[in-house]
Amino acid sequence: MEYDQSWMGYGVVGGLEAGAISLAVGFLLYLLFHAIGRRRGWGYGPRVGWSYLLTLVPTASGDLWNLFYFNYTSGLQSLQLLHAKLAEVHDPDGIGTRVLFELLGAAVGVYVAWALCSGDWKRRFFGGK
Repeated sequence: MEYDQSWMGYGVVGGLEAGAISLAVGFLLYLLFHAIGRRRGWGYGPRVGWSYLLTLVPTASGDLWNLFYFNYTSGLQSLQLLHAKLAEVHDPDGIGTRVLFELLGAAVGVYVAWALCSGDWKRRFFGGK
């Protein structure tokens, strides 16, 4: 699912913005799966796994598909089709940067929510005993 990226910056700035969106979604989804998992007796694995996977669906799936499509499909057999497909993508030069920051942002968001919900957040963030 691709969302409107026309307001985003280009290059690293756009990657940081996309990563921040993924971070927020990952944080909120982990809180949701934490509440569900506590009621159903889930361990941390399913909570972290499902929240990370479902974070990537709305935030990174469109950019991941475009990255795969432009690199590995042979459907772009004409220059006109390539130009038409590239015109549909916001910042095609920074798509790899955006995907990287989306994946990292989702991981950081889920980790921060996990660390806060696990109860021992001071030791995890500040290294205390």
